[in-house]
Amino acid sequence: MPQGSQILLTVRDGAQNQLFRNFINGPSVRLELPFHNNFADNYSIVAFADGHEQAGFQPVAISPNAPGQLDLMLLPKDGNFHFAGARWTDILSKKSLLGQIFGASLTGSASDAYAQLMEEHPDRLACLLNITTAMQQISLPQKSPLDYFRTFDLAALAPDRIFGYADATLVDQVRRAAQQGEFDTQPAIDLTLHGDATSSFKQNQFGEANVQLTFHEKNRKTIGGVDCEYVEPDIDYFRDNGAHLILEIIPNGLTGNVSKPRVVYVLRWIAGRRSGVPEFDPLYTIE
Repeated sequence: MPQGSQILLTVRDGAQNQLFRNFINGPSVRLELPFHNNFADNYSIVAFADGHEQAGFQPVAISPNAPGQLDLMLLPKDGNFHFAGARWTDILSKKSLLGQIFGASLTGSASDAYAQLMEEHPDRLACLLNITTAMQQISLPQKSPLDYFRTFDLAALAPDRIFGYADATLVDQVRRAAQQGEFDTQPAIDLTLHGDATSSFKQNQFGEANVQLTFHEKNRKTIGGVDCEYVEPDIDYFRDNGAHLILEIIPNGLTGNVSKPRVVYVLRWIAGRRSGVPEFDPLYTIE
């Protein structure tokens, strides 16, 4: 945010008592808040600026022992996807694995197909960059989920999910990660939302914007001598299944909408900054 921006900041404690609501000047502010040593220390912080979409985070747990830090991103309401830093040459130099898989998914020119996707379906390209960036940040017992992909199903690419064929050993890696508490096995009712899916697992590292890997294990093919299964990765807004159903699935079902890549972009960036992991950088920006 430019210096001098008027940002409305609202702070409530865990008991929903409003302790601060005022305009601040500039992108940073330091607050001194009361410590209760109970649930009231789980604060919610929301920021809003004119012409921007509001953003917030909860819970922000405070302590008297050390200052806490929360980073929020406010997107312009009329912001568009900008791929100046995510052109094909950038993919090859900065996300070479993604470029390799994308190229293996085509019989023609990968650069031409990528440029066409950028021009005609920027929301789908943003989704692809969001999900592949997030997958590459996940550490399975061996490698990351993206390392197991061989091809993408580019014809099925959507604004809220991607599809592709991955080495069949990926599902075993994710099951092992679930046994170690790093993924939650999704209930059978969730599988009904994914066609002929046979199993599904959701990352639980963050409060929001976790990767879900859904496997269609009956859909198999051999690619380059490797037994592969059809995989459907997506990123849900919410970690909690109840919130996911009530606040995401049902509204989308009623309106015909799907999860938006710009919302995923913000949620994942904020969640990553809050958790202290390497910054979420899908190369594109929203301006």
